Amino acid sequence: IVALDANDPEVAQVAGRLHDDLTAKGLDVLLDDRDARPGPKFKDADLIGIPLRITVGKKGLKDGIVEVKNRGSADVAKLPPVEAMGEIVRRFEAAMQA
Repeated sequence: IVALDANDPEVAQVAGRLHDDLTAKGLDVLLDDRDARPGPKFKDADLIGIPLRITVGKKGLKDGIVEVKNRGSADVAKLPPVEAMGEIVRRFEAAMQA
């Protein structure tokens, strides 16, 4: 989970909730809430080999969405945080079987 604007209370709350909910489902989750620009956060996620990137940012939350992206794919799903949970679990399971 990449938390953009991690000092924003709403971003921190949504990213933290997604982290806790996914962890409770038994998934290994890394929450990047460093005070860094988006580019290095995205690059680090790719370098580590994170199969799924969930982006939570102030702008996206203003529009009511978080972004879910598979590593190596240009396809980005923009979903409300509540709906994102099911999509994240589905994509994670598909990535693990590939």
